[in-house]
Amino acid sequence: MQFVDRLLTCVDCGGEFIFTAGEQLFFFDKQFKNDPKRCKPCKSRRAGAAAMRNGTGPAAAGISRTETRTHCSECGIETTVPFKPTQGRPVLCRQCFQNKREPAVAASVTAEPTAAEASPQPIEAVPPVGAAPVDVNAALMVVSATATQITHARSA
Repeated sequence: MQFVDRLLTCVDCGGEFIFTAGEQLFFFDKQFKNDPKRCKPCKSRRAGAAAMRNGTGPAAAGISRTETRTHCSECGIETTVPFKPTQGRPVLCRQCFQNKREPAVAASVTAEPTAAEASPQPIEAVPPVGAAPVDVNAALMVVSATATQITHARSA
């Protein structure tokens, strides 16, 4: 199905706004039946007023989301971030942030288990004939300590 930008009229302010092909594709994918009635400024104004009436959302708490213009520490392009950058901390654009995040996530997913984790050695409950007697409580404490170390190593 082919989508083309369309010009619509806002029911609140009467101004015209563009219903882009991308937005139409989104509406189609979500199976929305009606075209949008309001332009983006009127829609956000209405959503903010509804949040104030219901007492929900950041607008009701008196918090406004600030966007700060800055330059990406990695590639140098100008970007906006939803926080005030602090001195000495790198600020990344969306693309650089995603690129930095992907290798870390992939490394944690594909990490190979160590030899101890891959094939833990079973503890025999009955010692072989002629072997010295085994203190079962001591053996259980060793197993418990080893399991705790493996758990902590995996979570680190």
